Amino acid sequence: MEYRHSVQQIKKQILAKLEHNYGVGLENATNDQLYKSVALIAREMMEQGRSEFIAEAEKKGTKQVYYLCMEFLLGRSLKNTLFNLGVEESFREALQQMDVKLDALYECEPDAGLGNGGLGRLAACFMDALATGGYPATGYSLCYEYGIFRQKLVDGWQTELPDFWLPGGRIWLREIPEKAVEVHFRGHVEESWHESYHQAIHKDYTTILAVPCDMFIAGMDGSGVSRLRLWKSKGQEFDMGLFNSGNYMRAMEQNAMAESITKVLYPEDNHSEGKSLRLTQQYFLVSASIQDIIRTHLFKYSTLDNLPERVAIHLNDTHPVLAIPELMRIMLDECGYDWDRAWDLTTRTIAYTNHTVMKEALECWNEDLFRMQLPRIYQIIEEINRRFCQQMHDLGVDGYKVGRMAPLNDGYVKMANLAVVGSHCVNGVSGLHSEILKETVFHDFYTEMPDKFTNVTNGIAHRRWLNQSNPQLAALLTQKIGSGYIYDASQLKKFEAFKADKAVLQQLAKIKRSNKERLAEYIKRENNLVLDPDSIFDVQVKRMHEYKRQHLNALNILATYLWLKDNPNAEFTPHTYIFGAKAAPGYYFAKQMIRFIYDLGEVINNDPAVKDKMKVVYVEDYRVTLAELLIPAADISEQISLAGTEASGTSNMKFMINGAVTLGTLDGANVEIHDSVGDDNMLLFGMTTPEVENLRSAGYHPDQIYYNNPAVHRAIDFMRGGVNGVDFGDIVNSLTGNDPYMVLADFDSYQRAQAKAMQLYGDEKTWQQMCLVNIANSGRFAADRAIREYAENIWHCTPCEGKNSKLMH
Repeated sequence: MEYRHSVQQIKKQILAKLEHNYGVGLENATNDQLYKSVALIAREMMEQGRSEFIAEAEKKGTKQVYYLCMEFLLGRSLKNTLFNLGVEESFREALQQMDVKLDALYECEPDAGLGNGGLGRLAACFMDALATGGYPATGYSLCYEYGIFRQKLVDGWQTELPDFWLPGGRIWLREIPEKAVEVHFRGHVEESWHESYHQAIHKDYTTILAVPCDMFIAGMDGSGVSRLRLWKSKGQEFDMGLFNSGNYMRAMEQNAMAESITKVLYPEDNHSEGKSLRLTQQYFLVSASIQDIIRTHLFKYSTLDNLPERVAIHLNDTHPVLAIPELMRIMLDECGYDWDRAWDLTTRTIAYTNHTVMKEALECWNEDLFRMQLPRIYQIIEEINRRFCQQMHDLGVDGYKVGRMAPLNDGYVKMANLAVVGSHCVNGVSGLHSEILKETVFHDFYTEMPDKFTNVTNGIAHRRWLNQSNPQLAALLTQKIGSGYIYDASQLKKFEAFKADKAVLQQLAKIKRSNKERLAEYIKRENNLVLDPDSIFDVQVKRMHEYKRQHLNALNILATYLWLKDNPNAEFTPHTYIFGAKAAPGYYFAKQMIRFIYDLGEVINNDPAVKDKMKVVYVEDYRVTLAELLIPAADISEQISLAGTEASGTSNMKFMINGAVTLGTLDGANVEIHDSVGDDNMLLFGMTTPEVENLRSAGYHPDQIYYNNPAVHRAIDFMRGGVNGVDFGDIVNSLTGNDPYMVLADFDSYQRAQAKAMQLYGDEKTWQQMCLVNIANSGRFAADRAIREYAENIWHCTPCEGKNSKLMH
C-alpha cells in the first residue's frame, strides 16, 4: 500500500474528522480532539494496509503466526505509527500550517494499559518486527480496562491507583461484536467411552462472551501490518426473569463477575479469589484465541489436517499454556478427531518460550481449583498426563524422573511441564538462559528429548528505541553510515569505523548531554530536584524484585554517602543515581526496597555536605513513555542481577543502542553484550553462574561478610538505626541472614566496578569511545533478527514475498 499523502490531503482529512466525529471546526478543536482525529486517520491507514497485506499473504500461501501473551506493553501508538508509515513529517507540516504542534498531540496519548514489564514489551517489539519482516501475524491478549496500576509514592511507600487509559487509548481499538465467541467455565462433564479415548461432553456451564477489539501495529514503511486482537469479557444478556423474580443482586452480579475478567492485568493472587480470577483470565484468553484461530482456518481450508503447515501458534511464557488442552478439546469434541491425530496436529502447531528460571513464575495450579473451574480441560490434562507418563515408563525412564516431568503431580497442574510436553519446540531467551534451562529447570526433559530445545536471544524494536527515542543520535548515524541500519540493524557495525574520529566523539558527547538536559527538565518538574547534567547519570529501571538487586545498588549508594561524609575533600566524580520500577502489589519486600531507595534519597538530597556530589532520584510510575526519555540520557546501565537469575533482559539492549555503558554481571543477555564489546567496553563485576552455584553448595554465610567488610558493616548498621526515620529491619535481616540473591557476596566487586566507572568517565575520549563501540555492536539485539530466527528455526515460515526488500532475510 502507498501511504504517502500530500500535506494538503492530510489537512483535509484532519478537518473532516474533526467535523464528522466531534462536530467542531479547527478554531474550536482541543488538542485531545486533534490527537484523536490524527489517530483515526493513522488507524484507517493501518486497517487498509493490513487488509492488503493479508490478501497478498493468502494469495501466496504464507504461513500465519499467532502469538499468545498475557500482556503487550505497547506504550504510545501515534508516534510509532506515523514514523513507521513514513508520514510523520507530512503530518507535522500539515499540523504546523494549522498552527498545531504534533509533539503536543503526542502528549495527549496515554500509555496503553496492557502490560507490565519486559515480557510485555518484548511482545510489543515482536509485533513491530513481524510486520516489518513481512510475516502475517496476530497477537492475542486481553483488553484490560485498568491495566497494571498507576504508581504513586506516598512518603516513599508504593500506592496502587487505577490506570484509566481507555478514555485516550480507545481510539486505537476497533471492537467487532459480531466476531465474539463463547468461553465456558465450571459445569459438569458427562462421560462416555470411545475406543480411542474417554470422550466427554461439558454441560450446565457458565458462559462468558469474549468480544474482540483489534489494534494494528505497522511495520517499517508500512511493509506489513500486525494485528493485536484483545478480548473483552462480557456477560450474557441481562436476565430479566431473574430480576423480576426479586433476585436483583444476582441478576446484576452475573454481568459484573463476567466483566471482572478483563478489569485488571495480573490481579493480586495472595488469596483464593485472586488465584481463581487469574486462572479464569488465562483460560479466557486461550479459549477465545484458539476458537478464533480455528474458525479463521476452517473458513479458508475446511479442514484442520493442514494446521501445522499453515499455522504457527506461539506461547509466550506459561500464562497461555492452556492453549494446548483447549486445542485438543476443540479437535476431540467439536471436530471429531481421535486422540492420536489431534495430539499430533496440536504438538506440531504449538511452540513455547520460557522467560524465567524463577520458581514462582513456573505456574502451578491447585488440582481442586482447576477441576472446579475447568472440568473438561482438567480431564484432557489427565489424559495427556497418563499417556505421557506411560510413554516415559515404556522407554524405561526412572519413575522419580517421570514424576518430576509429569504435567499433573503432587496435587498440582504444572504449566511449564505441560508446555514442554505439548509443544514441538522450547526456547530460552539468551544463550546463558537456554543452557540453564537444559541443565536445571528442564534437565529431565532435555535428557529425554534434546532436539526439542533451542535458543533465540531476545531483541528490541530498534526503530522505536533509537530512531524515535533518540532522534539526534539517529541523525548522526544516518549522516555517517547511511539509513540502511533502520532496516538492517547489523549495519550499525559500520559506525565502529569512527572510533578514533574526534569530531564524531565530540558530537556523541553533545547529544548525550542534550538528552540529559531534557531528562533533568522532567525531573525538575516532577520531583522538584535539580540535577547536574555533567554528573554521571547512573540508571537502573526495571521491575522491582530481589533478584534484580536494586538493593545492592542502594547499599552501595549508602556506603558511598557515608564515605563521603568521612572524606569531604576526597576526589569524587559527581553522580546522579536514577531508579524507576513498580513492585507487584502483594510483594511486600519489593515495596520495602522502593521505600529504602526513596528515603535514602531524602537523606542524601537534603544533606548540604554532599549536595554537589550525589543525588538519588526515584521516578514515579515507570512506563514505556518514561523509558523513552530516560534511556537516551543514561551514562551507565545497571544490569546487576545475580548471575543465573535473569533470563535475558531487554533494557540492557535499549541502553546499549543509546550509547550507555553496561555495568553488570555475566547474566542473561549481558553475556552476549560482553561477547560483542569485550572487557574494555563494559564494566563487569560479580560471580559467574558456576561460582554462584559453588558458593551455594559450599555454604554461603553473609554474616561473615558483614563482620569482615567495614563498608558493608557501617552501611548496614546505619540502616539498623533507621533511614529518614524509617525502620528497614526486614532488608537488614535478609542481607545478614540468608541473603538469597547474594548481595553481600558481590558487594566488594560491585564497588570496584563503580570506582572504575568514575575513573573512566573522567577521560572523555575513552568514555565516548566505549559508548560508540556499544552503539556499533548493538545490531545483533534487534527484534528483526530474533523474529527471523523464530521464523526459520521454530515456525518454519517465510515472509510474504516482496515485503520490505530492504530487510535481510
